[in-house]
Amino acid sequence: MTIPGTAKAMGLVACRSCGLVSPAIDALRRGRCARCASTLHVRKTASAQRTLAWLVAGMLLYVPANLLPVMHTSGVGGGADSTILSGIVSFWRAGAWDIAAIIFIASVAVPATKFLSLGLLLWTVQRRSEWAKAHRTKLYRVVDFIGYWSMLDVVVVALTTALLQFKALGTAEPQPGIVFFCAVVVTTMLAAKSFDPRLIWDTRATDG
Repeated sequence: MTIPGTAKAMGLVACRSCGLVSPAIDALRRGRCARCASTLHVRKTASAQRTLAWLVAGMLLYVPANLLPVMHTSGVGGGADSTILSGIVSFWRAGAWDIAAIIFIASVAVPATKFLSLGLLLWTVQRRSEWAKAHRTKLYRVVDFIGYWSMLDVVVVALTTALLQFKALGTAEPQPGIVFFCAVVVTTMLAAKSFDPRLIWDTRATDG
């Protein structure tokens, strides 16, 4: 059973690339959008399962991303490894609160928000929840939008490395933690892209 008024309930299918709405029978017979030739699906195939798989992968990768050092700096005073959290503390204590805030938002707040939000969306879809459908759709749009901003942490590491070497203040080298963090960004972005927000509006959560 589907919610009255949805495209699926009215026998229509919308192209997720250009937005063209076509009769489902004709569109699925062609298999592609008549306007942009994108592949059409009433619902993304195995959307919830693929989103869950990418989400779990991202959460597992997030552990070494925080435990392993992301950067090694060395200079006259010696060398030290920095993790994401220790880097935030170091920048804050040095008075660079703006950089510390950027790293915290990009490496802690954004991933945590994506984990919790996608988990909530998957849980409510699985339970066929009628709760706050419009708000959950907006939540998905926010998650999809902020996904790219996690890369700010990687950019900060790159800029810090270049700045230290340019000013001859020392040397800085990326460490394995930054690789794991990049993997977290990629997997959570794929999790968001795999999720089909149209499932929110289905009484029965099918990926058809």
